[in-house]
Amino acid sequence: MTRRRTHRVSIINLNTGRGARATSYPYPARTPVLALDFGAVSVLVTTSASDLVTAADVDFARQLAREALSFARLVERSFHGLANGQGIAA
Repeated sequence: MTRRRTHRVSIINLNTGRGARATSYPYPARTPVLALDFGAVSVLVTTSASDLVTAADVDFARQLAREALSFARLVERSFHGLANGQGIAA
């Protein structure tokens, strides 16, 4: 990722666990939606306009996919890190 040029105003931390899921919804008359559900909290990721995809939207989607794959690999590595298969020690 590139370095941010602005300071973060706030950070939202959503922890995975039972019931957490990610779902992609394709729509015939609008751009797709990625839903990240964390129990009672849902985050919807959409393009900048519901009827138009820009080059920036494609770039972000590809970056999101790369970072999600990296996150998955790191989580898997942590889970398999202990001999008993229970993940890394906290």
